[in-house]
Amino acid sequence: MEQPTGYGAGNNDNVLRGYRDIPDEDRRKAQVFFDRGKTVADTGNFDYAIEMYIQGLNIDPENIEAHQILRDISLKRKASGGKDLGYMAKMKLGSKKGDDKLSMLNAEKLLAYEPGDTSRMLAMLQGAYRAGFYDTVLWIGPILQKVNAEQKKPDLSKFIALRDVYNAIEEFKLAADACHLAQTLRPDDMDLQQAMKNLAAKATMKGGRYGTAKSFRESVRDRELQDRLLEQDRDVHEVDALVRNIKEAEAAWQSDPEDPARFTKLIEALRRPEQEVYENRAVELLDEAYKRANQFRWRQRIGEIRMAQLARKERSLKAELDEAKEDPDYQDLAEKFKQFRIERAKTELEEFRLVLEHYPTDSNARFQVAHRTFLLGQFQEAIPLLQQVRSDPKYRTMAAILLGQAFLLAGFPDEAVDTLKAVIDEYPGRGDERSMEMFYWYGRSLEEKKDMAPALKAYSQVAQWNFNYRDVQQRIKRLRPGTPQPS
Repeated sequence: MEQPTGYGAGNNDNVLRGYRDIPDEDRRKAQVFFDRGKTVADTGNFDYAIEMYIQGLNIDPENIEAHQILRDISLKRKASGGKDLGYMAKMKLGSKKGDDKLSMLNAEKLLAYEPGDTSRMLAMLQGAYRAGFYDTVLWIGPILQKVNAEQKKPDLSKFIALRDVYNAIEEFKLAADACHLAQTLRPDDMDLQQAMKNLAAKATMKGGRYGTAKSFRESVRDRELQDRLLEQDRDVHEVDALVRNIKEAEAAWQSDPEDPARFTKLIEALRRPEQEVYENRAVELLDEAYKRANQFRWRQRIGEIRMAQLARKERSLKAELDEAKEDPDYQDLAEKFKQFRIERAKTELEEFRLVLEHYPTDSNARFQVAHRTFLLGQFQEAIPLLQQVRSDPKYRTMAAILLGQAFLLAGFPDEAVDTLKAVIDEYPGRGDERSMEMFYWYGRSLEEKKDMAPALKAYSQVAQWNFNYRDVQQRIKRLRPGTPQPS
């Protein structure tokens, strides 16, 4: 971290050397982008809104209101199910040596796609400091400090980094606050104790900057506005509220550790944010409960958490793969994605088998075992399992569709045709996803039997419902006499 620069000699406004003000003309130019960003954000087009705000902040990087609105947009996007950027996109948004403003904006864009990431907050803070955007420092700093402090294991280095940046811009009270939080993590650290005394003394001598003479242009001039903006910093699903719920649930459970209802409430609270740091805590507690009481329901919950994590990981990898279609390493990424799906299916198969061992009548576990066996390509093993599941009305249709596919892929097209024809005849829906799937595989089975006319008819029906379904267009062209073939 760079050392404090001190006040510039002869500067009547007491503005630190290195501080960069933004001309009013640039502020007006940037406002066009901010207005456009707000308009598209109101329609739910969050990704485009983020891009508009980043472009505006490239012109006016000290617009605190724009920073806050961008963060509000990112929190709404996250709450609505928005995912992080893919691997390749993130690689393009790293720190840019020699261009501190771009480094700050890249970090802010990354943060917009994962608004709880404290490492991205820190990168933005340090980029803003090096670029001389001290208003932005004083906006993102409290957010970083608050989020880091609420982690299960706060990162000492981030409090130290905050202390050093605040000290460098002579915000000694804020530096002392950050140092105090670092000291709570290492109460016996003599260096931290001495630094705390020095900063407290500087803060007393200097007095509060907020509400006094001119300082950094926007956020420092109006501390009340800063506090209001920070108060608005919450997810639509209330990220802060979720953390409070965890703390309250844990306190309630600690008061009566033998109450299974309170324990279950704590586990649910830990799962709700869908963040591994909390989920791993839930797994630790469940594992302790399972070993202590030997009740399988606690072990079953561990499996549910692990499978949820795998599902999220697969969605993330799929998003990366979709974004990398034009990249030269696309095939390598596709192979990694394929292998991940295989490993996920294997893990889930073992989890559901374990459930079935303890609860032999669990129809969902039975179906999931059959389904994962099918997904792993073990078609001959999957066939008798799917035949058993098909007797359950709840899973009858899905099991029959999978059974027809399993027969076909195991080399039994006659049985596949009969199975799929039966489920088509009894299924009441037409044109939905399930009916398209059963008709498609019915056509595939007929084609395998060389019954081309009925196969073509099945494909044609699917095309009438959804012309872009799988490879149905190509199959129709191949089977229909006189249809031009693709060159």
